[in-house]
Amino acid sequence: MNKTETLQEFYQEKFSAVPENLQQDLGHFNVFRMEDCMVDGHLTVKYSRRDFYKVSILRGHYLFHYADKTLEVKGTTLMFFNPQVPYSWESLSGDSVGYFCIFKESFFTGTSRGHIYDLPMMAPGGMPSYQLNKTQDKEVTQLFKKMLSEIGTDYIYKYDLLRSYLTEVIHYALKMQPSEMLYQHADAKSRITSVFTDLLERQFPIESPAQRFVLRSANDFAKQLSVHVNHLNRAIRDTTGKTTTAHIAERLTSEAKALLKHTNWNVSEISYALGFEEPAHFNNFFKKQTSISPGAFRTV
Repeated sequence: MNKTETLQEFYQEKFSAVPENLQQDLGHFNVFRMEDCMVDGHLTVKYSRRDFYKVSILRGHYLFHYADKTLEVKGTTLMFFNPQVPYSWESLSGDSVGYFCIFKESFFTGTSRGHIYDLPMMAPGGMPSYQLNKTQDKEVTQLFKKMLSEIGTDYIYKYDLLRSYLTEVIHYALKMQPSEMLYQHADAKSRITSVFTDLLERQFPIESPAQRFVLRSANDFAKQLSVHVNHLNRAIRDTTGKTTTAHIAERLTSEAKALLKHTNWNVSEISYALGFEEPAHFNNFFKKQTSISPGAFRTV
């Protein structure tokens, strides 16, 4: 499983330089032409999760590998990507032409009711693709051109304006019906296993007694991935030879050992942080996994 690509890594790969204000700009936003993001003459998009949102308008013939599915698109397509789901794509028609913008969740905060990840195109398991006709292509492209024009100005309120353009693109899509050319990829089991593994790992390390491990069961992960729990269990078992529950228990045990050895938290605090309602439940779980109690393990 590839690790999550950060904004810093995105800029380093595409432009060999990171903006000076990137660390300070928590609501980061930027917009690009596809043609300006080529690396060695082509656009590389590896299969991984990103820690930022992305909205793209592309022209041509593409395959998008999105979570456990593949999406084939032709013509002009408006695509939405979120940090919850890993993805990659490949061009089947040569040159990559279009525009895209990237932004952090905090840039979008306050622009609509609820959260951006509640929007249909941004939710895990949602439909991220919208096919555009010639008129729609022209109208959406004009919004991206406005973003490109505005991003380089010194207008003091330019990010308010850019946020407005982004919101308009999102509402434009919300008024449309998403594309339905999704099909299960031949490697769908591996992809859903990758998404599960990444979701599991994102909950660690536990760095404070107030932090809590919340996705504790196969059903929890299935809901997060918008798939049936039986589908998730079958994919993980067929791919890894182990059950979903076994993966969760192994990772939970590994973290418990680290907390017992490398923190001064008492067993009750560790129990709570790892999602157990009662210390006794944690004691029983740990002993079942290791054949030794948490207290005894700590003194070994």
